[in-house]
Amino acid sequence: MPITEEMRARLQAAFAPTELEISDDSERHRGHAGYREGGESHFSVHIRAAAFAGMGRVARHRAVHAALGDIVPRIHALALDIGT
Repeated sequence: MPITEEMRARLQAAFAPTELEISDDSERHRGHAGYREGGESHFSVHIRAAAFAGMGRVARHRAVHAALGDIVPRIHALALDIGT
């Protein structure tokens, strides 16, 4: 299963988001550290969910990283835009 789909499934299950956009930005990083031929090295996630209400920025990031689990060490970069 592509990493994008793994991420989508885990984030849906953990947070039931009202908005979820995941972009594989790998091609924009061709020639940079961590780039892998075929992509799946650099991602951007835009997520909105009521589950993040009352959480600070660091707590939100930790929650997303926890939900993604073993995916995080398999990628080079992850940009997060998290809100309620």
